[in-house]
Amino acid sequence: MWEQPKAMTPLTEGKQRAMGLPEPSPLGVIFDMDGVLVDSYWAHLKSWQIVAAQEGRQITEQEFAATFGRTSREIIASWPNACYTDEQIAQLDRRKEAAFRELLAAHFTPMPGVHQMLERLAQAGFRLAVGSSGPPENVAMVLDRLGWKDRFAAVVHGMDISRGKPEPDVFLLAAQRAGLQPANCVVVEDAPVGIEAAHRAGMKAIGLISTGRTAEQLAAADLVVHHLEEITPQQILALLRPLPLSEAGRK
Repeated sequence: MWEQPKAMTPLTEGKQRAMGLPEPSPLGVIFDMDGVLVDSYWAHLKSWQIVAAQEGRQITEQEFAATFGRTSREIIASWPNACYTDEQIAQLDRRKEAAFRELLAAHFTPMPGVHQMLERLAQAGFRLAVGSSGPPENVAMVLDRLGWKDRFAAVVHGMDISRGKPEPDVFLLAAQRAGLQPANCVVVEDAPVGIEAAHRAGMKAIGLISTGRTAEQLAAADLVVHHLEEITPQQILALLRPLPLSEAGRK
C-alpha cells in the first residue's frame, strides 16, 4: 500500500536571507517521473504495444509519443472505436502497467545526473515533490529503486487525480501536499502537455529533452535543458525570483 512520504525540511529563514529572498517563503521543484527521473520510454512503448496486440490493435511509436503525460485510463478510452466499460478499462490499465513494471525492472535506467541534481536541490533547501500520471505501483517502484522513496515532500500519482495533463490537477495537488504556493514552484517535465499543465497551475516549467522529445516540442517551457546537470539551485531561483531589469543589466 502506498504511503505518503515524510516532508523534507523546508528552507530556513537564514538560508533564504543568504539567497537574497525578500521574506521566508518555501520554494519547491515538482518532477514528472517518466523521462525525467527514470528513462522509461521503451518500457512504456513496448508495454503499450503488448496490450494493444492482445486487443487486436497496433500502436506506432508516433501514436505512443502523442499520449505522453496522460493517464493510462484516458489513453485506453481514447482508442479508435473503443467501447470498453469502466471495468474493462481498469483491467486493461492493470495489464499494461504490470507489463511495464516487468520490463522496467529488467532494465532500470535512472536519467543521467538525477542523483546529483536531487542532492544539490535538497541541500539548498528546496522542497522536492513528484507529480506523475503513472499508477502508485509504478511510482513506488521507481522511487524505491532510485533510493528516494522517503525523501520527497509530496508524491502524487495517477490514481490521486481524475484528470491527467494538460489539466493542472497533478501539480496543484503536489504543491498543496508539499505546503507550497503554485507561484513558488518550478516543474521539470519532458512532455508538452506537462509544460502546459505547469503553466495552467501558475508554475514555471523546465523542459527536459529526453528520448522522443526535441527542443522545438518543448519550446513553451520557461527553460529548456538537455541534461539534468543543468538544473541548479541558481537556475531555479532565477526562474522564481528573476532580477529586476535594472539589476540584471548590471550583471
